[in-house]
Amino acid sequence: MKKIFHLSTCDTCQRILKELEPPKDFKLQDIKTEAITLDQLESMAKLSGSYESLFSKRARLYKERNLKDQKLSEADYKTLILEHYTFLKRPVIVIENDIFVGNSKAVVAAAKAKINS
Repeated sequence: MKKIFHLSTCDTCQRILKELEPPKDFKLQDIKTEAITLDQLESMAKLSGSYESLFSKRARLYKERNLKDQKLSEADYKTLILEHYTFLKRPVIVIENDIFVGNSKAVVAAAKAKINS
C-alpha cells in the first residue's frame, strides 16, 4: 500500500505534499473528509509500534481537554485518534511496510528518499 493520510486544510501538510511530489500510485486520504477506519489505524500502529507514536500532542483538543495532565494508555490514544481527526500526527505516509509519521525534517527527508528509491 502506498498512502498518505493528511489534512487538506493544514498548510504544513500541503507544503510536505508539494515537497514529496508523490507518484500517481499513491492514494491521498484527507482525514477530515474521509475518516480513518479502525483497520487503517490498527495497521498504522502495527507499523509504527504504538498508538502513542501516531498521536499528536500539539492538537488544540489535547490542550483544551487537559489531556497532558492525565496518564493516557494505548487504548486511550487509539480511542482519541478515532474520535477526532486532529489527534492523528500528520502527515502519515505508508509505503508498503514502512511508515513515516509527522512533519519533522528528518521524517520528511526519509519519506522522500523512500518514495524516490
